[in-house]
Amino acid sequence: MTRDIAKVPGPLTGLSVKLITAIALVIVLVQVATFLPSLANYRIGWLEDRLRVGGVAIRVFDAVPDVMDLPVEITDPLLQSAGAIAIVYRREGQTDLIVLDAITMPEQTHLADLRETNPMMSIVAALDTLAFGGQRTLRIVGHPPGTSDAVVEVLMPENPLRADLVTYATNIALVSIVIAGVTAFVIYILTESLLIGPIKRLTAAMLAFRENPENGTLVIVPDQTRRDEVGILERALSDTQAELFAMLRQRRHLADLGMAVSKINHDLRNMLTSAQLLSDQVANLDDPQVQRLAPRLVNTLDKAIAFAQTVLDYGRQQSNPPRPQPVDLRALGFEAALSAGATGHPRIIFDNKVPDDLVISVDPDHLARVLVNLFKNAREALEAAGTTISRPEIGFAAMAGEENIRLLVSDNGPGLPPRARENLFVAFEGSAKAGGTGLGLAIARELVEANGGSIELVDDGEGTVFAIDLPLGAGERR
Repeated sequence: MTRDIAKVPGPLTGLSVKLITAIALVIVLVQVATFLPSLANYRIGWLEDRLRVGGVAIRVFDAVPDVMDLPVEITDPLLQSAGAIAIVYRREGQTDLIVLDAITMPEQTHLADLRETNPMMSIVAALDTLAFGGQRTLRIVGHPPGTSDAVVEVLMPENPLRADLVTYATNIALVSIVIAGVTAFVIYILTESLLIGPIKRLTAAMLAFRENPENGTLVIVPDQTRRDEVGILERALSDTQAELFAMLRQRRHLADLGMAVSKINHDLRNMLTSAQLLSDQVANLDDPQVQRLAPRLVNTLDKAIAFAQTVLDYGRQQSNPPRPQPVDLRALGFEAALSAGATGHPRIIFDNKVPDDLVISVDPDHLARVLVNLFKNAREALEAAGTTISRPEIGFAAMAGEENIRLLVSDNGPGLPPRARENLFVAFEGSAKAGGTGLGLAIARELVEANGGSIELVDDGEGTVFAIDLPLGAGERR
């Protein structure tokens, strides 16, 4: 099964491009949000200017008794200054009209009422002028300056307004684009130097170290002057890489050492086996001196061979994932005790206190190996105690709690010595007997933890009691 090798992103797919694009889009959206009200205000200002010019013409209406008698030499310049084709003045029930000479009044007009302005309607009207204005006649209605009861209407082509709006919108758009580009570039330069650059360096360093974690030169050198989150991340990553580098070197040395020890043990076991064959032949001699020393020699060779074989088995051990299945715990206890020699023993009593109806979901092979190790250690401790214990006994019990199921393996032997307690579950150091390897408890802990549980020594003041805790989901009543 192959895995994809992570690579540093390219110039168009990296975080920098995404960042500057996001910044530019945000700035453009902000500019658009301010552009529409600005466009509406420009339109209203433009219409008010035309209405103001119309107000100047009103003053002429007030000074002349009959507006219709005004010559075109006076009215046309007034209308042309306002850009209008006609101006209507209504006051106190009276309506006056002046029209540009030789102009036919349009039948339909587009109303622009400045007496009531709404921000949203102003924006819609400005967009309507940009989209559809140009050929329509605009009718501007409002109050003349300084009055509130009179009404002025200015009729004029809409095309000049649309042309000015287009020019204004174009200028604002260009300015917005320039502002967005400059702002995004400045923010990008700052974030590139303060954030994106260090992140790129960390990414490249992590990928390079991943490819060759045993190369000490690839450990990142952090910037000790930074006190922000990036600086903390750099120092933490550097420490992690350094620890991982040292761990891998130690692991390689231990692997090489373990291989050498395995070879030595293999050869030593072969030599001890040959010595054992010779000792068996020597034991058959009739010499009394030989008959007295031969059992001790055979016992020593058996222990040496067993030690070499145990080390080889531990080195070859593979950690297979647990495969939980329903297991009758009482029956499994009897089988493990039989394999460990705890049942059928001439002196030792095996007391299985597990209820008949208790079923747990666990890997049976793993739990059986754990129980065999514990039962075997208990049997050997009781055998070593000899007749000092009048009624040697090994107990096996189970208690279902609220959060876990606790299995108890106990014996009434002399207990563990202090050295064994200090190095409990440590391979080659936690043995309670002379010549032992301590691998049994180490393997037991690995198997229990693989099934999501824990194992500990319970100090109750008498004998030895080991407690195995398995998760609550691992047990159920049948």
